[in-house]
Amino acid sequence: MNRFSLTLFLIVIACLTCSKLLAAAGPFIELPKTGLKPSELAVVYLKGDKKSEAIAYYYQQHRNVPFENIIGLTLDADKTVIGPGEFAVQKKLLDAQLSDNVQALALAWDKPYRVGCMSVSAAFTFGYNVAYCSNSCTKTRTSPYYNSTSIAPYRDFNMRPAMMLAAQNVSDGLQLIKRGIAADDTQPFASAFLLTTSDKTRSVRNVFFDEIRKNFSRVYDLHILNSNGIKNCSDILFYFTGTVAVPYLDTLSFVPGAMADHLTSAGGQLTDSSQMSAMRWLEAGATGSYGSAIEPCNFVQKFPNPLLAMWHYRFGATMIEAYWKSVHMPGQGNFIGEPLAAPFNGYRLLRKKDRIEIHSPIFRDGRYRITADEGNLAGLSAPSYLQSMHYASTQTITAYRRYLELRPPYRLHYKIERLSSVR
Repeated sequence: MNRFSLTLFLIVIACLTCSKLLAAAGPFIELPKTGLKPSELAVVYLKGDKKSEAIAYYYQQHRNVPFENIIGLTLDADKTVIGPGEFAVQKKLLDAQLSDNVQALALAWDKPYRVGCMSVSAAFTFGYNVAYCSNSCTKTRTSPYYNSTSIAPYRDFNMRPAMMLAAQNVSDGLQLIKRGIAADDTQPFASAFLLTTSDKTRSVRNVFFDEIRKNFSRVYDLHILNSNGIKNCSDILFYFTGTVAVPYLDTLSFVPGAMADHLTSAGGQLTDSSQMSAMRWLEAGATGSYGSAIEPCNFVQKFPNPLLAMWHYRFGATMIEAYWKSVHMPGQGNFIGEPLAAPFNGYRLLRKKDRIEIHSPIFRDGRYRITADEGNLAGLSAPSYLQSMHYASTQTITAYRRYLELRPPYRLHYKIERLSSVR
């Protein structure tokens, strides 16, 4: 047997061996992009504030955010409100240090929480603009990011959504970050609570509840209740209510990645509100929340739409994306929590006798193309043409078929791309 024949023989044997091993262990699947990556996030902290710096650097390290994406600003950590002029200077300095790849911001502080007549998270997202403000019960400018399919808001809308890593102390901040990381790809079948309270003014989001029941009754352990609060409940992923203060929080248990908020006037006045601060949700174990920093009145457009928040989260969006896409008029509200938490961005492999099924929450109805990378099989140096992606198949996800499948011989690495929706 000559050298060429021997090499070819070894490659064939390696392919067969690798295929059998992969059938048992499973190949690596590269899913369509549905959420922000750590490289697309910048972490912003307050220079000279030990709490802010500690939380920011811990987050950067444990979320693998590139070191060049951590940036310090000079703002007074003792103030709750900063002026538009002071803010404009720091925002300009921040923008000058951000690459075009950065799509969103994590703000590592709880105060200041307001810029003039805007919330801090909105001001850092849009820049200071009074069109997002209201001094009376009127509507404000809407967000172009609302209910969008964008996975790159800076590229698509010239805005970087911001979320505050808000915590009373360093320990609370680190626990919040750990919960966010622990949430990734857990795909929990958990509880969702949507409450209509006796406070009718603050329960206006119940207009969305019927549609939530239609869409999510089989996806979550769904509870749509007429109640002022729930008690002694566990495995909570969603909790949306409307009240000045939420009772029994100390009796509840949230799963990592939980999203929870209460519709009221001042939940986003994080450190000195006369009502319940949205930070109480994080301290109770939630991973993300929302609250108004300036009186919004009870326009549903100024608060998270639970239907949209749950939908985007379910299909692989991160916490920051799902929450931001659910608020139509966000100029007066603060988004707080761990931005990159993504419980539903992942997959499971189900091995059958003659195939491997790929199941993922991110699969929506439509056509998908699967390509395969031969790579270096079983440690051997494969020919160069085997190192690129090659077409494997095109398949369709429908209401009756929620998975994609792989057939032998199995490869080391597959890439899935969504081509279109089903017509």
